[in-house]
Amino acid sequence: MVVTQYFWPENFRINDLVAELVRRGHPVVVLTGWPNYPDGRVFDEFRDHPRDFDEYEGARIVRVPLLPRGSGGVRLLLNYLTFSVSASLLGLWRLRGRQFDAILAYEPSPITVGIPAGVFRAFKKAPLAFWVLDLWPETLQAIGVVRSKMLLHLVGKLVASIYKRCDLILAQSKSFVPAIAKYAGRGARIEYFPSWSDSVFNAEDVGAATEIPVIQGSFNILFAGNIGEAQDFPAILAAAERLKDFPNIRWLIVGDGRMAGWVAEEIKARGLEACVSLPGRYPVERMPSFFKHADALLVSLKDEPIFALTIPGKLQSYLAAGIPVLAMLNGEGAEVVEKGGAGLACRAGDHEALADAVLRLSEMSMDERNAMGMKGVALSKQEFGREKLIGQLEGWLESLRFRGHHELRPKGQN
Repeated sequence: MVVTQYFWPENFRINDLVAELVRRGHPVVVLTGWPNYPDGRVFDEFRDHPRDFDEYEGARIVRVPLLPRGSGGVRLLLNYLTFSVSASLLGLWRLRGRQFDAILAYEPSPITVGIPAGVFRAFKKAPLAFWVLDLWPETLQAIGVVRSKMLLHLVGKLVASIYKRCDLILAQSKSFVPAIAKYAGRGARIEYFPSWSDSVFNAEDVGAATEIPVIQGSFNILFAGNIGEAQDFPAILAAAERLKDFPNIRWLIVGDGRMAGWVAEEIKARGLEACVSLPGRYPVERMPSFFKHADALLVSLKDEPIFALTIPGKLQSYLAAGIPVLAMLNGEGAEVVEKGGAGLACRAGDHEALADAVLRLSEMSMDERNAMGMKGVALSKQEFGREKLIGQLEGWLESLRFRGHHELRPKGQN
């Protein structure tokens, strides 16, 4: 059983994992909500034909209602809470009489997905593996969503309660392990389990996206993905503004998110229309065609301690694409790029250093940049190989299954 607030037709890596587990012969049931990410409203195609979304690549999907994300912090909080309550109660009813060998919870955010996962662990007597891709409450504090120390303390209590009900916790970076252990307590089983590149990014026989005009002699920096608070677009636009007098430098921001409107306004306010393009959001299957325009791929996170522990999920896809990476990051993500020779890195929030890195990369020969890209591909295969990682997860889930339900830890204990 997979418990995830987000699932197909929303674009998340859990889709690929579920499809691969089914391909390997495992019957999979997915408990999820109504698709509404990132626009904040339920997808029209789902609303019109919900039965068309009851199965994905051979996996059965059980969907429960939730309040769509909408806009604003209160609405987002209600989105989190309604899914956790609906999945815990209605999900349990819809899956009554069904037994599972193991439960996998997917947590890119929010941590509240652990509530229904814990409920199913208790009622189904099945071991629970919890994949942590976002650290709470640290991330809430870093992006300014929660400032109250009391509320952050309460969220920390919730995190500890969820972690202590897990039989296996999967950490998306090595730096996550001690941060998780602080809440999980002694005896918790924590394993390093990073993300991998979606197989679609390995495509070589695709044409360049027609949505991006071709300008001969341009050097294109492409950012792909969520346009949010954590990605530090003020620093990115400051770097673009510094380089606005270099006519060959072009920034392509492909994606959408809660900061997209602000970014569009700032492009106009700073007079960056000629060098910064904001074409919008496209399905993940289309991204290789946009990558065809890129001379460098940009990944960034804010200058906050929590983000220094993170390997951004898009980094693995960038590496697999064979294009040099520009990383405005601290910590483990920057180390991956620098040590692997896959691109150039600078400190998070340092727009001057980012601009310098762009110029330095643009002045390199094509052979030098291609060498960086090939090092990224090699690193992707060695450290973030899809087959290897999913095989490792499969082994862990099998080991939980064969422990036997009678060996599960008592609820709330290590």
